[in-house]
Amino acid sequence: MTEFQEAPGVQATEHPYIVRVEGVCGGRPIIKGTRLSVCHVAQLYKAGDTVEEIVHAHPHLKIAAVYDAISYYLDHQPEIEQEIAANRLETLQATYSLKIDARGFASFSGEVLARECRNTPHASL
Repeated sequence: MTEFQEAPGVQATEHPYIVRVEGVCGGRPIIKGTRLSVCHVAQLYKAGDTVEEIVHAHPHLKIAAVYDAISYYLDHQPEIEQEIAANRLETLQATYSLKIDARGFASFSGEVLARECRNTPHASL
């Protein structure tokens, strides 16, 4: 086991470069040692980016880690596709009453913000 895998809240997967970390990216699968989700790599891959292009855009990644993220996506396609769908702009707009103005800025209704604040634990000051 590596030092990273032994940390509390880290859940190893059957893929050597992919872990789930409590409190990081909502516990979704990420590339070990990063905050880069498998979902993000899968979206780039599905859009036609090559592994080399993904590494060029994220130079801190090893090529093997990107291949492993793609492999994880292919092994867990329904789960990752569901995550991709949940993060689509149309879904976010419907779920959170998200509005995009002419300048491309996003805003939420006051009701949505109030609900999210009530449901989000805050640290004591």
